[in-house]
Amino acid sequence: MEVAGRIAEAGTSLTTAERRVAEIVLSRPELVAFGTVAELAEAAHAGAATVVRLAAKLDFDGFTALQGAVQNELSNQLRPAAVRIREARGGVAVQRHLQRELDNVQSTLLAIDEQATADAVRHLCALSHSVLVVSGDASTGVSLQFVGDLGALRPGVELLSGNEVAVSRRLSHIVDGDAVVAIDLRRYDRWVVRTAREAKRRGAWLLALTDSALSPLAGVADVSIVLSAGGVGPFDSHVGTLALLNVLVAGASDELRDIATERLDRAESAWSADSQLIDR
Repeated sequence: MEVAGRIAEAGTSLTTAERRVAEIVLSRPELVAFGTVAELAEAAHAGAATVVRLAAKLDFDGFTALQGAVQNELSNQLRPAAVRIREARGGVAVQRHLQRELDNVQSTLLAIDEQATADAVRHLCALSHSVLVVSGDASTGVSLQFVGDLGALRPGVELLSGNEVAVSRRLSHIVDGDAVVAIDLRRYDRWVVRTAREAKRRGAWLLALTDSALSPLAGVADVSIVLSAGGVGPFDSHVGTLALLNVLVAGASDELRDIATERLDRAESAWSADSQLIDR
């Protein structure tokens, strides 16, 4: 499980001082990776014993184990793909990929707060309001899948894209209560952060799906859900993100069962009338 996932899982069991240390771990991973217990404690205005206790609560065998995990995550997540690919190992180790992707899904889904998820589903199902999805370049694929799935269940779902003029024009039409879903990971696209902030300023309800509770998206969101996106290869993995988006779509399908059933039936009739799909 990723370090951020362990912190999210520990949740309310952390003391105030331990939470300060955890915030430093999330916001300044380089300090943890290359610093000392004393330096981390000083940055968090806590004692060295608090750092050691936090490591134990996160199920690490001391600070050194926590430091090693952060170093590993930094080596995979903070460097550009162009750097990571130069360090790729030969061959395809399926087991390594399997374990990492299972960890991504498990860490992401186990860290979900049920109340936050219910709140997100409620806003995604408000038919009197639009749902806009804004995504970083790397997460465009899973975002398009989400827009397509949710758009099959209800009207008024769109991916916010295009040049600055087009984006600004669409933002100008946001009304209070519209839902905006912002999806991006570390090395955040600056335009995504700007767009999320502007949407919030104009009265939108903002859901952030990002990789840290202290990311610039989480800082302005009404609800933030932390994703685990570690990759074995040179790129981040979006398997955990897709799993989370599937949870939201499944919740919406339950909430919107009547209208969703009607919309899906109409789509099936149109496909069948023209024999557009081959099922055998």
